[in-house]
Amino acid sequence: MNQRKLQKNRERRAERVHYKVQMSAAGKPRVIVFRSLTNIYAQLIDDVAGKTIVSSSTLTLKNAEGDKTAKARLVGMDLAKKAIEAGITEACFDRGRYLYHGRVKSVVDGLREAGLKI
Repeated sequence: MNQRKLQKNRERRAERVHYKVQMSAAGKPRVIVFRSLTNIYAQLIDDVAGKTIVSSSTLTLKNAEGDKTAKARLVGMDLAKKAIEAGITEACFDRGRYLYHGRVKSVVDGLREAGLKI
């Protein structure tokens, strides 16, 4: 599979997921995840205003130890704590082009564990 077709398929998959989440969100903010080889990033976005409310990543965490899955869970807990401080208790999760598995699932587990309703 050539690189251009692979990139096009990834973009189409991400747009399909974004569309489904936006249709079912009903005005709730969206949690999006970006996963790189070494780090994971999560943001809480208000689609109505088009602004990022809070964000967290493995780069901003201090004393994050363990494997990448454990660090992803800590990112989710940190994001949930920041969201609750900002007055948000409920959000919808947008996995983007990634499967709901491994580090992405671990972020959601951290969000739920810290008290954010997904």
